[in-house]
Amino acid sequence: MSGVTHLAVRPQDGEVRLDRFLKRHYPRLTQGRLQKLARTGQLRVDGRRVEASTRVTPGQTVRVPPLASDERPPPRSAERLSDADIRYVRSLVVHDDGAVVALDKPAGLAVQGGPKTPRHLDRLLPALDQDGERCRLVHRLDRDTAGLLLLGRGAGASAHLTEQFRRGRVVKLYWALVRGRVREPRGMIDLALAKSGGPGRERVVGDDDGKAAKTLFRVVARAGRVATWLALRPVTGRTHQLRAHCAAIGHPILGDARYPDARGTLTGQPAGLMLLARAAASTHPSGRPLTFEAPLSPQLKAGFDWLGFAVEAGREHGLEDFAP
Repeated sequence: MSGVTHLAVRPQDGEVRLDRFLKRHYPRLTQGRLQKLARTGQLRVDGRRVEASTRVTPGQTVRVPPLASDERPPPRSAERLSDADIRYVRSLVVHDDGAVVALDKPAGLAVQGGPKTPRHLDRLLPALDQDGERCRLVHRLDRDTAGLLLLGRGAGASAHLTEQFRRGRVVKLYWALVRGRVREPRGMIDLALAKSGGPGRERVVGDDDGKAAKTLFRVVARAGRVATWLALRPVTGRTHQLRAHCAAIGHPILGDARYPDARGTLTGQPAGLMLLARAAASTHPSGRPLTFEAPLSPQLKAGFDWLGFAVEAGREHGLEDFAP
């Protein structure tokens, strides 16, 4: 058993329900257990008995009684990482203001782990913790997709970004090289998607009974009838949405092994998925606007060089072109 803990409610935590505040610190603590601790007076705020639903505010102190080892958060420390791992994940940082962190995730690095994925970004995140504040994932990218990934440092910043994503207030811009000539200069792909396939073979397919999925697109440039450079803005955030939507309209993303082109690869086509999470706009927990941009991934750069595209052409189709 551990001893009594006193947790300070900080400005970045904001005003929040006691049970939600404690779940940030003790994710393995069940709701039933929280309610019992409050009902029996073991949980206290500034020395007073409270209910689990009581709202706490910055400046208050929460008393947490001794907890069993299986209720406490698992140990997390950068000391378990190799020096090479620490240098690697820190090299991915393109923005860090103390509360919001943006990474340039390379293709091939999984965001979260599984039985066959021992090395993944979530395992490396302790290297980005500061002053006891944990870096947390607030959204995901496919393993094969490169580009911007946003993180929150500390519970308050993470909760803010998570809510921004939930409400669709994070505007994301992707660049993709797709097969063939996309005729319409702009438009929306509105196709509900449903998951199919087992673990490791998961795909999404168009299905009227699936979840609503919408993607805005703009044509940036064309390489004759061979390929098209698209700027994509996902309005919704479904698994593999951009990949499945492009394939569904007959213009699969080049190098997409999961949603391949039935005609096969083009002569001289570089390897790798040519999809990049290029830019994002959001709001900082302090209220100021934030914008981020990722450099070209090696896969997309090779595709640009192969097709003769120049990055400058994409400047006319930035985030402002997709503003809600």
